Amino acid sequence: MYPLLGRVDLGSAETTISRSRHRAGPGISERGVRVAKVSTYLNFNGTTFEAFEFYKSVFGTDYAGPVTRMGDVQVEGMPPASDDTKDLIMNVQLPILGGHLLMGTDTPGEWGERLIMGNNISITLHTDSREEADALYAALSAGGKVEMPMADQFWGDYFGTLEDKFGVPWMIVHTPAK
Repeated sequence: MYPLLGRVDLGSAETTISRSRHRAGPGISERGVRVAKVSTYLNFNGTTFEAFEFYKSVFGTDYAGPVTRMGDVQVEGMPPASDDTKDLIMNVQLPILGGHLLMGTDTPGEWGERLIMGNNISITLHTDSREEADALYAALSAGGKVEMPMADQFWGDYFGTLEDKFGVPWMIVHTPAK
């Protein structure tokens, strides 16, 4: 009844996504697109670590890699984290159900971002290639708002953010093979 849009590999679980009467966007074939992984990214106002310790106890899992704090990273051309922000979380990742990855960060107000319920969650697509990342970014940003164009980032990923025409925040990530 619904043509196949693609398969989403969520670790041990695989989910089929269907499309009803919609045409594929630019760079996305009618037969479908395979997205390597989908995760949820949560923004907090200084309580990320506390929230993720709670989620860790609920799901009984451990962090996927180190918990990175703002003070752990120095980006060329930017001042070091202030005493007020150095202990805030830059990135934390926690596997939950079915291989789904819950990710999080603190959003310091001094960086010009105001945390509002509704802008504190992003859908994150982890793609298999830069081309797939670019195609999804172009399709999702059509009629929406480009926030951070796709570009190579200091942490090694090809990454961009956008808000689609319905106000939904998205992060698109491609991590090159090492």
